[in-house]
Amino acid sequence: MHPPLAGSASKIFRRNGAHLRNSWLFTFAIIFLCEVAAGQIPKTGNAFFGYSYSQGQVLSDAASGSINTNGWEGSVEGKFLPWLGVVADLDWHYGDRTLSCNTSPTCTSGVALVTGSRHNFLIGPRASTSIGRYTPFVQVLIGASIQTNSGAGTTASDTSFAAAFGGGVDYKLLKGVALRGQIDSIHASLFGRSGNDVRISTGVVFKF
Repeated sequence: MHPPLAGSASKIFRRNGAHLRNSWLFTFAIIFLCEVAAGQIPKTGNAFFGYSYSQGQVLSDAASGSINTNGWEGSVEGKFLPWLGVVADLDWHYGDRTLSCNTSPTCTSGVALVTGSRHNFLIGPRASTSIGRYTPFVQVLIGASIQTNSGAGTTASDTSFAAAFGGGVDYKLLKGVALRGQIDSIHASLFGRSGNDVRISTGVVFKF
């Protein structure tokens, strides 16, 4: 289903300017993580890369509804304790939706294919434990979310503070290699709207 826009498609592309909201919180958290890690060099860790699916409000107008997006996620974790590490996480998702654009001067057909893409840059602590071949984990991450929308001859982008909570499990295939399943809820405020996007990822983990 593609609910109609309440107004023109140009309303979707309001340019609010690229800026980090709550930047003081982001800065404080980064300083805190650096202080925790000061004087310590992680001796073990892991790197992950895989397919990622996300469902959420990628487009900026409430009338556009939710949208299914596909992309990838990658992360690197350094362990400072056997059960505690710091992870840096990066993802990209892309999707599109057909919306009405009755009053947009650049839209002559009455509808426009609007595309939305989003990058999340996140960092934070991860706690894990090993149970046989399984390693379940939970994590709390903060960072930035950058979204770009384009369609009907217009492009706009916005940047927001982002926070994520989630977890997953690694299944050991052989020494140093595992499969991962992961789910997170990522909160961001983009184009004047706040929302929580569900991110589901799966892929290969290389441990070092």
